[in-house]
Formats: sequence, C-alpha cells, structure tokens
Amino acid sequence: MDISSGEDSDISESEMEEYEDKYYEKLKNGNYKIKVSNEKYTCPFCPKKKKQDFLYKDLLQHASGVGKSNSDKRSAREKANHLALFKYLENDLRGTVGSSSSSAAAAEVEDPLSGCDHDEKIVWPWTGVVVNIPTQKLEDGRSVGGSGSKLRDELIRRGFNPLRVHPLWNYRGHSGTAVVEFRKDWPGLHNALSFEKAYEADHHGKKDWFANNGVKEGLYAWVARADDYKSSTIIGEHLRKIGDLKTVSELMEEEARKQDRLVTNLTNIIETKNKHIQEMEQRCSETSKSLEALMEEKDNLSQAYNEEIKKIQVSARDHFQRIFSDHEKLKSQLESHKKDLELRGVELEKREALNESERKKLSEELEENAVQNSALHLAALEQKRADENVMKLAEDQKKEELHNRIIQLEKKLDQKQALELEIEQLRGSLNVIRHMGDEDDMEVLEKVDASLKELREKEAELEDLEALNQTLIVRERKSNDELQDARKELINGLKEISTRSQIGVKRMGELDSKPFLEAMKRRYNEELAEERASEVCSLWEEYLKDPDWHPFKRIKLEGGEEYQEVIDDEDEKLRDLKDQMGIEAYKSVTSAIKEINEYNPSGRYIISELWNYGEGRKATLKEGVTFLLKLWDNAKRKRGMT
Repeated sequence: MDISSGEDSDISESEMEEYEDKYYEKLKNGNYKIKVSNEKYTCPFCPKKKKQDFLYKDLLQHASGVGKSNSDKRSAREKANHLALFKYLENDLRGTVGSSSSSAAAAEVEDPLSGCDHDEKIVWPWTGVVVNIPTQKLEDGRSVGGSGSKLRDELIRRGFNPLRVHPLWNYRGHSGTAVVEFRKDWPGLHNALSFEKAYEADHHGKKDWFANNGVKEGLYAWVARADDYKSSTIIGEHLRKIGDLKTVSELMEEEARKQDRLVTNLTNIIETKNKHIQEMEQRCSETSKSLEALMEEKDNLSQAYNEEIKKIQVSARDHFQRIFSDHEKLKSQLESHKKDLELRGVELEKREALNESERKKLSEELEENAVQNSALHLAALEQKRADENVMKLAEDQKKEELHNRIIQLEKKLDQKQALELEIEQLRGSLNVIRHMGDEDDMEVLEKVDASLKELREKEAELEDLEALNQTLIVRERKSNDELQDARKELINGLKEISTRSQIGVKRMGELDSKPFLEAMKRRYNEELAEERASEVCSLWEEYLKDPDWHPFKRIKLEGGEEYQEVIDDEDEKLRDLKDQMGIEAYKSVTSAIKEINEYNPSGRYIISELWNYGEGRKATLKEGVTFLLKLWDNAKRKRGMT
C-alpha cells in the first residue's frame, strides 16, 4: 500500500513526532508492504521509480539515513515516514527476520570483505570523501564551514564509527570538502563500505554527485579509490599525503606474511626458552650435587670440631689438676715458712731477758713478725679463694675461648702470688738482715721497693693518658657535629637565595625533565608532549627510588686489585630508555642514579648538597661561608649607594 493522495501536503517540523507515531502504528497494523521475500525488503515511502530491493540491514541504514538527513530536498513528512520505518524495523521486524536472512546478515557483519572487489585499488588507511559541505563567505572573501567534530559525531550516531573528520582548507578558506578516517583493520573497512552504501541508498553517492542532474543539495559521500587518489584536486593532494593505494588482496597477503613472520619469531622464542630451561635444569642439578658435597663436608668438619673440643676439654682438666698440685705445694711451703717464723719468734722471746735494749728490739721484731704472720694468713686465705675460683672455672669450662681466659687468669694469679710471696720473703729477710747486720740484702730490698714505686707511677701515668685521650675524642665528636650543623644551616640559607653563581645548592639525584620534554615534542603537540613527558618522568623517578634496581657493574682498575662501580650499559631499562627517548634522556637518568649511589645509596631519595658549580664538585664549608660573606658585602654596598 502506498501513501494516499490526501497526504501530499507537507507538515511542519513540530508535527514530525506526531506523524512519526502515526505512520509507526500503520506499519504495525500492516498497512504498508515491506517484506518482498525471506531476504529482500522494500521501502514503502520512496516513489515508484526509486523502488528497489534491500537487504534488512541496508533498508535499516536507508531509513536511518533519510530520517536523520540534513538535506533540504527531504521534506519533513518524508523524514517522519522514514524515522517511523526505522523504529518499526528496529522494534518489531528484527525478531521476525528469517533465519537465512539473519545468518546472511551475521555473516556479512562478521566478514567485512564480503561484497568487496579484492583487486580494486582503495586508499589505505580506509578513507571516506564528503563533498557539498555548506559554507559561508566572510567579508574578506574567505569561506568558513562547520567543524569536523560535528560531522564526526553525526556519523558515529549513524553507526559508521569514524576516527576523525578533516575538513579541507585552501587559500580561499573552507573548500566545502572533507575526508573521513576509519580504523585500519577489517571492521574499519566494513564501516567505510557501510558509510558508502548508506549515502548511495540515499542517492547521495559518488555517481549521484558526478551525474549532471541539476543543483546538488545535502552531503554526498563515498569511499576514496584510485581516481580520487590520483586527482589533481585538493582531495587528491590530501589523500596522497596521508595514505597509499592498496588492494584488499595485497593487504591480506601482507597480513599473512606478518602472521607467518610472527609465528616464526614465536617459534624461535619458544625454542630459545626451552634451551634456557634445559640449561637452568642442568645448573640446578649441578648446584644440588655441589650442595650435597658441601653438606657432607660440613658434617665432616662438625665431627672433627667436636672431637677437637673433647680433646681440649681433656687437656684442660689435666692442666687444672697440675695447677691444683702446684697450689698445694705452695700452701705447704707457706706453712713451713710460717712455722720457721714462729720458731724464730720463740727464740727471740727466749732472748728477751738478756737486756733491756734487746728487749725493745725483740718487741719490735715480735710486732713485725705478727704483721708478717697476719699477711701470710691473708695470703693463705687468698690462695684458698683462688683455688675455689679455679675449681668453679674448671667446672664451667666448655670451649677454647674460656680455656684461654682461665690460663691468662692463672698466669696473673701466679704472678701476683709469686710477687706477694717474694715481697714477704724479702721483708722477712730484711728483719733477719737487720738483726744480723747484713747490708747487701738491704740494698736488694731497696731496689725492689724502688721498682714497686716506679710501677705505681707508670700505672698512674697510664690512667692519666687514657683520661686525656677520652677527653680529646669527646671534643672531636662535638666539633664534627657543630661543623655538620653549620653546613646544614648554610645549605638552608642558600636555598632561599635565587642567584646564578659558582657556589650554590644542588639537589643530588634530581631528574632533569628537559630531555624527556624535547623527546615528546618530536612525537606530539606541545600540550600532549608536556603531559606525556610528565608521566614518563614520574615513572623514572619511581625507578630511581626503587632499592631493588641497581644498574651498576664492578670493573677492576688497571694496575691494582681495587674495583670500581660503573653504569651497566646492558641494563634492560636503560637500554630501552636510550632506544625510545634518546641519548639526552639516558644521560639525565644515569647522572641522577650516580649521584644517588654516591650521596644517598641507602635512602634512595633526593638530598641537598653545597656545590661548587664552577669546578663541578662538592663545595667546602669555607667556600660556602666566603661566598655568603661576599653576598652580604654586596648587599651592604647597594644599600649605601641608595
């Protein structure tokens, strides 16, 4: 059923929605014939002479294109009819499409190359041409037109998914033409061909544009091919700049070659990985054997060590037994000497009655003998305590280090006891010598007393030297802390002074972002380059803080046994940085990691340092103070001049 003659009058734009609902109800009631066969459909709202058979998806694109068209040739009634048809196809007819039609449509969507001449030269990347774009002339004679983004949004709404639309300009302004860029893959080709078919269905294709049938209204569009590419128009010039002519067969062959190359590369990588795995397995096996041998050697060493410890313990017990025997002998000697002194005292008491003078002498000797007996008694008690300590040390002896300490204590104890015994013997001999009148022994005793006095003086002098040394160490630490505090204050002061001079503050380990910005400017526009450079710099600053990343290797210096750490050029991150960002960015990162490794390897964060920019080294405190005083003098002179 066709549109009745009573509906020939046009409608206003405000009535379009009402008429769209009206025709939609008529389509639902079956007033118009749409389906011709299982796969073919027709548009009931196009004139008889323009009727043709459509596939379902083509009729859907035709209805959408006419309903949403901006052309003045399309009346409001015609747009409302086609919008109603589009709504009916989407909501009511989609589920009733025959299985064969659905499968064919699905196959066509899945295979974008169906219905396309594989040997025809097409501009690649896939590009569409739009002409007859409305323009306006300004007072200076130049033409202006709509933006490409507006046309791109319109094409996206119609389901063609273009990437971008470039209006073409020349010295006269907007040329009224534009190119539409689609994705480079096969779905992009499908979108481009659907774009072309939609305009052909609306009689605004390439043939309609070049047909000599009067004034053209609305947009005309098609997919760019060899004749467009080779034309001398502004369209041809732009197409030759952005693309190339290729056939679908050539692209398929090129894609097949790339896939074969990719498969070959992946196969080689897998083989290399398998060889690496075999090598690692062999190394693991060798390492396991080496570990087993080391464990066996460790067990043997432990067994030998335990046997040696047992031998040392047996030897220590024998040695302690000998020490006990020697101590017993010393005790018996002391007892014998004590008895001799007691007998000497008895003998002196017997001689007390001889005369008064001798009684006084004997009384003095008796007192001295009493003192000596007391000293001997104390020595005996000291000997007894030493024996008890030695017994306790003998019981606690387990290892060689304690054994050595006991031997040292024994030597010191023996030396002390021997010295005390010798002193007591000399003193006893002195009394006897005084009584007997022997002068030679008196000289020996005086020499011993002089030696003891000198020893006490040396010990006192040593204690004084140790006290003086401790005082100097404390003063040196205090002076060093004061110098470090002064250097920090100087750095904080110079941070606030904005001046370019030989002496200043340098942030050690700070990354220079200029090389990254220059590298990004070569790829992107200025705004996008700054954003990308900032992202890359932030990423590398995180790498510099990572303590697990240490891109250094040790090399042996010539003529010696010393080693030096240098940058590892084979480091994967640094190698990728040099390839992608250039040598200047590589130098910026390596300079920062060297400074961090030298000035703050443990913290891995940026620190401020007093720096001599003229000589490229760390400045001394004296240089910083001299520079600060110079600035102060200059400031005073300027205030005096004003």
